[in-house]
Amino acid sequence: MTGAPLLAIEGVSKIYRRGPFDRTPAFRLDVDCRFDGPEIVGVMGPNGAGKTTLFEMIAGSNVPSEGRVMVAGHDIHRVRYRERDRLAIHYHQSYQVRRFSRTRPNFMLEPAGSDYPIVHLFDEPQFNTQDGYIGFMLDFFRKLRSEGRLVFICLHPTAPMHLELLEEICERFFFVGGGTVRPFADFDSIVSAPDARTYLGELAP
Repeated sequence: MTGAPLLAIEGVSKIYRRGPFDRTPAFRLDVDCRFDGPEIVGVMGPNGAGKTTLFEMIAGSNVPSEGRVMVAGHDIHRVRYRERDRLAIHYHQSYQVRRFSRTRPNFMLEPAGSDYPIVHLFDEPQFNTQDGYIGFMLDFFRKLRSEGRLVFICLHPTAPMHLELLEEICERFFFVGGGTVRPFADFDSIVSAPDARTYLGELAP
């Protein structure tokens, strides 16, 4: 759809209940944001906060409890299962994730309208320290952006190097925690936030 944002996450919530007879939410994640053009976005947050759940909803493999995820004007959860990775592709620790919750027959779904992924979701990619590998990965992220793609890089920093990489490559940031996805305009803003500093611990600048 011409003029549509690359990604719009519209009033999305994911709710997991405690059980079939206990409807009390055990987990809830709320997110509402949009990306009009290509960017490289860094994502951080504690284990279990919902980072992978967020990526799964964007890629169409985890159905939101509420709201919708629009990729280039297409509701990704209404796109044919085998074509969803032509819109958004999710890589987890160097492996593409391709598990879909099949809620309706494929013939009732629409085509992707794209031949190459528009949104690339890197979920804890492995940065090998061998000569040249980190530079290769950073160049790859920049190449995707230069081609008009939207790139998300989710890292769980365990060394100063990880923060240095995020600071170098990412244009803005999101912190996933406390059931929300909060935007930050730059690296200094996110590492100054109290909950982010608590999460980073001794790594906090």
